[in-house]
Amino acid sequence: MKNFFLLFVLIACLNIAIAQPAKTTRLEGQIVCCEECWAEADRRTTPFGTAADLAKAANCVAKGDPTLLAVMDATGKTTFYQLEEGRFQRPGKNWLELIGKKVEINGSVRSARKKLFVKVDDLKVLGSPGAQDLSAFIGKETELTLKDMFGVEQRLSSLRGRIVVLNFWATWCGPCKKEMPDLAAIQNQYAAFGVQVVGASADTLAEIKAVRQFIKDASINFPVWLGATTEQMAQFGLGPALPATAIIGRDGKIVALFPSVITQEELKKHLDKLIAKANEQAKRDQIARNKTKQEASSVPS
Repeated sequence: MKNFFLLFVLIACLNIAIAQPAKTTRLEGQIVCCEECWAEADRRTTPFGTAADLAKAANCVAKGDPTLLAVMDATGKTTFYQLEEGRFQRPGKNWLELIGKKVEINGSVRSARKKLFVKVDDLKVLGSPGAQDLSAFIGKETELTLKDMFGVEQRLSSLRGRIVVLNFWATWCGPCKKEMPDLAAIQNQYAAFGVQVVGASADTLAEIKAVRQFIKDASINFPVWLGATTEQMAQFGLGPALPATAIIGRDGKIVALFPSVITQEELKKHLDKLIAKANEQAKRDQIARNKTKQEASSVPS
């Protein structure tokens, strides 16, 4: 009878445990590829998410390493949570596109084999590491010098007089490939209005074979320059995460900045404004010239 009673109590406890939903926890941190890559530097002073970090991340994910959420406290101590699929729909077949991003995650946490796991039910991207105040760069003129596919040096300043859509990308960047069709469409639709798309790749001439294959697969129809660094991206207020895009006005000054994936609709909105503004200025200039001619012709000889 005693054993039966104990069994009844055990079953009741199990039923209560099963009936209770897992407690939802809110975590804020950065998505990283593995603990080893995170430990390569002091993340209190050297943010994770440079082009080199993301290149390594692609290899880690390809090897099947679990993707982690790194949560660092005020003392610099980091706690890692292995990401598990929940209600949140990943942007791709894995977490690669979110590696390097600062995020807020809501989900249930569990512990197993001395490791922590979080089931991702909701995820909000808060930003990229080392993000700067973009407003401070608007109106700034910045030079960029890179080599093209043939090893010839190219300068951003040589495109003065055109509106430039400068896109920073890399062959190993999944989100970069997704936005390429939009960039190619912009090149087709706006070239006649003096718009030039330029792809500044983090790949170097040493990776020229991979770059050529990427260009072919993505049907890129605009110039590609190679060897873009995180330091050069920072001059535009961008990076270190890829992709990132800057719109440069005809006068060589930065008009708009996008520290993540850009869409065709967003680009069109900014480009249409710039083109309309240029047309209005051209009309005002023409009116001023006509007025000057009229005044000159009315002066008695």
